Amino acid sequence: MILGGARESPLLIYVTTLIALVLTLLPVPQLVTMLWPNLLVLTVLYWSTMAPLAGGMLLGFAAGLTLDVLGGAQLGQHAFALSLLTYLALKLHLLTRAKPLFEQAIFVFFAMLLYEATLWAIDGFSGHATSGWTRWVHVPIGTLLWPVVVGVLGRLHAPR
Repeated sequence: MILGGARESPLLIYVTTLIALVLTLLPVPQLVTMLWPNLLVLTVLYWSTMAPLAGGMLLGFAAGLTLDVLGGAQLGQHAFALSLLTYLALKLHLLTRAKPLFEQAIFVFFAMLLYEATLWAIDGFSGHATSGWTRWVHVPIGTLLWPVVVGVLGRLHAPR
């Protein structure tokens, strides 16, 4: 099924997002956890930017809510943060996707910074531990990983 002239099928988008969710929740050693990027956020950002009509706001909200339920976080925390990022990516998709990877990575840096700041604020307001500096390590790592995400996901939906 093709939506709005987009080449991407929603099934491809949801399957890759599900794989990113599994990889995000994958149990890894404590040291690796600190450096493990949030692949779900990167995947949602990619699809919201490159195929905005196929994923839409539902993608960010559903992915965030699933992360809340499966990750044991406060219900709605990740759903709100990912919905905010999805909205931002959908609004700016025409400006972002035409840029070179370096400029896209700058957008990804600020988007991931907004995501972590939103989670940090929700944790602070709700009385949960706001963690230390390690919470912010995911932002530069995700930014550096952006070209890899674009390369992998771009090959999945490029015309053959």
